Amino acid sequence: MGTDAIIEVRDLTAGYGGEPVLRDLTLDVARGRVTTIVGGSGCGKSTLLKCVVGLLRPWSGTVRVAGLDLFAMDEDERDRALSRVGLLFQQGAMLNSVSVADNVALPLREHTSLPPAVVREVVRLKLELVGLAHAGDLLPSELSGGMRKRAALARAMALDPDLLLCDEPSAGLDPQTAADLDRLILRLKDTFRMTVVVVTHEIASIETIADDVVMLAPGGRLVFQGTLAEARAGAIPEVADFFARRTPDAPASTRPLLDFLAAGGRDHPTEART
Repeated sequence: MGTDAIIEVRDLTAGYGGEPVLRDLTLDVARGRVTTIVGGSGCGKSTLLKCVVGLLRPWSGTVRVAGLDLFAMDEDERDRALSRVGLLFQQGAMLNSVSVADNVALPLREHTSLPPAVVREVVRLKLELVGLAHAGDLLPSELSGGMRKRAALARAMALDPDLLLCDEPSAGLDPQTAADLDRLILRLKDTFRMTVVVVTHEIASIETIADDVVMLAPGGRLVFQGTLAEARAGAIPEVADFFARRTPDAPASTRPLLDFLAAGGRDHPTEART
């Protein structure tokens, strides 16, 4: 993918406590697009994000973000590089002891020398962007689940990042709130011309936001990388099973019923009627 790639992963092996999660993984993430990373539990989706943001050192291989190898830098250089990367954690990771506004202000106070009045104005603008202009003085515990995700998104956007990474942003949200969050992520991506990477298992979300899809399998194996349309074409059985919500090793006799359920009950197969 060359110069169009904002994330370049080459022969990446990484894991925890001597147990590899990702093995010899190579992939690119295209600049200016929304890439969803999908796959079953334990396949390494969140581990990959940790390597991208410098939270987990690879055992071997390289990860470059905007052409920079974070693990070849000293701590100050890495902090400066990561100031261009926003991260939306799965549970929001808001500090409950301080206000929503102070949570959003944290990256600005840590990475800039802006005067307090300017920080307050930037925080106000970011909260307004996510529809929380009224919530700055509240504590995170006083927000609904969807509002906490939007507040965490405002914090991730505080420094106008070039790259936004989202780990299961829809987790724990009802379908309508999740859909609203998807639309917000797309609007922010277009407004700020960002690249967005989303780890998710929500098919409705993938079909709403994704330009590209990366699918991992247990053991950190790359199954597929391509456009959403290519993923939906079903040429690779594991990818087709994922989008059809099928268990890959389901007996052949159950496949028509599973297809029927995945289609929402439309176009009843013969087996579903009997």
